Parts: sequence; C-alpha cells; structure tokens
Amino acid sequence: MIDSTTAIISVDSIKTAQSNSSSDWILHHVMDGNYLDFSPMGKLYLPHLQLFGLDISITKHVVFMWLGAILLFFVMTRIAKAYKTSIVPKGFTNFWEVFILFVRDEIARPTIGKGFEKFLPYLLTVFFFILFGNFLGLVPFSATFTSNISVTATMAIFTFLVFMFGGIRNNGLFGYFKGLIPHGVPIFLLPIMAVVEFLGLFTKPFALAIRLFANMTAGHIVIYALISLIFVMQSIGWAGLAVPLALFIYTLEILVALIQAYIFTMLSSLFIGMAVHQEH
Repeated sequence: MIDSTTAIISVDSIKTAQSNSSSDWILHHVMDGNYLDFSPMGKLYLPHLQLFGLDISITKHVVFMWLGAILLFFVMTRIAKAYKTSIVPKGFTNFWEVFILFVRDEIARPTIGKGFEKFLPYLLTVFFFILFGNFLGLVPFSATFTSNISVTATMAIFTFLVFMFGGIRNNGLFGYFKGLIPHGVPIFLLPIMAVVEFLGLFTKPFALAIRLFANMTAGHIVIYALISLIFVMQSIGWAGLAVPLALFIYTLEILVALIQAYIFTMLSSLFIGMAVHQEH
C-alpha cells in the first residue's frame, strides 16, 4: 500500500530527493512517524506521550490502526443487527457475507476440520483487520499499518498463542509436545528432531510476521523508487515512463491487499489445524 504522498509530492520532498539520496527519500515516506502527512498542505504532528518513563506516543500507524479497528467494529455490528431482522442478506450485508463465507468454507473448514467453529471468530477478525488495514493504505493522506513489523509481529504472536492453546487443549500438554515428533523416527534422531520441531513452533509466527510486513512494505518501495526516477535523472521526460508504471503497481496493490489478508488467514488456520489434529 502507499500513502497520500504517492499521488501528491510536495516541493519539500522534491528538494529532499535532490539533495539527499533517493533511498533516504523513500524511507522517509515508508517508515512510521509522529505526524499525519497532508502534503503539500502540511503535516499534523501527533502528541508525544510518556507513561512511567515509557514512550507511548501516538504515531500515524497507530492512528490508522485505531481507524481500522473502529471500521471493523462498525461493519460487523451492522451486519449482526441485519441478521437479527432477517436471515436473508441484502445489499450491504450481502456484500460482506461473501467474504465471511469464503473464510468459513474455503479457509477454516478445509484446513482445521472438526471443531473449526471455535477458531472461526479469530480467523474472521484477522482477515478483516488485515484487509481494512491494507485498503486504508490506498486512501489519500493515509498510511498502511500492516507495513509495520510491530503490528504484523503482534498478530503473528496471537496466532501462535491460539494454535498452542488449541493444540494443548485438544491433545493435552504432554500429548501435544509428544505429537510434534513424527512416528517411526529412529531413536538416535530424536534429540535432533526434538530441537527442529521446537524451533519450528517459533518459525511459524516469524514467517507470518515477515511475509505480511515485507509484502506491504515492498509496494511502498517499488512505487516510490519509480517516482524517484524523475528526480534522480533530473528530467521530466522520465515521468512518461515512471508515472504509468507506478500507477500499474498501485493497481496491483489492490490485488495484493486481498491476497495478503487471505495468505495470513490461511496460514494461521493451517497452523491451528496442524496443532489441533496432530494425527493428520
């Protein structure tokens, strides 16, 4: 996703790109900050807060994460109220039901199997939270909080806790960790396999966090790199190539927004299914 400065590049940004390296200019817009960028109209700086010596300042990613959570709560509350009046979805509810049924029938049910209903609320929350975050990044003057490693790591940790809790609850503490070792492994390989499987528990959430963070950040970097060609080459003629390519990548980001929400939810569901039903 990209923020507003992809569409509108301020004079200050152009001067910065010319005086500093292009990579500095790109990172300036990709990274989180303590302001909301409304270039070329200016910036709105956010309050700096501390609690017991800890920095809890509000950043632009935090603002749009709150906005995404509020939108998610509003949409799901409205859908729930609509179902109370009629079980036949119409209009607004019908649109969102497509995604809800997709997560239920194409992700949760096939990958988790029996008992998937217990984990469906979590998977739906993850899917729509990421989806809203990705698409918020397409709105002018916004930011994509799913390109923040802190956000993706936190969501990955929640997935880790969910599949660990589900696995231990279904198989017991001893049974779950015993089930991590494949049957029929030679005795002399058990120490190695135990270490590998134990590390594998932590590589799963790590992969989730890095995958979402990297894909969302890559969209920023590619688009800004294309736009920066105009200033690096110091020729307006490059706009004929850079701008159409940047718009093409921006259009692809719409597809990426959907795919990344799907992949994170699919892998989370798969890890839960592997933990709950170890016999498979």
